[in-house]
Amino acid sequence: MSTYFPKELKNDWVLVDAAGQTVGRLATQIASVLRGKHKPDFTPNQAGGDFVIVVNADKVVFTGHKLEQKIYTRYTGYPSGLRTTTAGDMLAKHPERVLERAVWGMLPKNRLGRKLIRRLKVYAGEAHPHAAQQPVQMELR
Repeated sequence: MSTYFPKELKNDWVLVDAAGQTVGRLATQIASVLRGKHKPDFTPNQAGGDFVIVVNADKVVFTGHKLEQKIYTRYTGYPSGLRTTTAGDMLAKHPERVLERAVWGMLPKNRLGRKLIRRLKVYAGEAHPHAAQQPVQMELR
């Protein structure tokens, strides 16, 4: 007996409209598509998922009081260089980063995760430069 291991992986392009979607629920589904868990030949140690294009990232929704209470932190690398931003400010200034950080938190923290996060393309508005890839509109539940 030998274990089946897919040799040739086919990566499609998927278009997701984020308008009116909740951030966390949308991020879990995007992370699943990036990993390839929706495909029958899913292999955990291979990048067999699809490329994901997310449009209308500025129209995502936070539930509850997360716009005022959720804090994003980053460190500049200098002494006392901790910078904090609320979710409302981040959504107003850089709406793409909200979804990118949410999806990154759900991917593995290794070489595979770094390869998968590069397959995520997030845009604040309706337009995107990936029309040549002929992305398939995917309705995420």
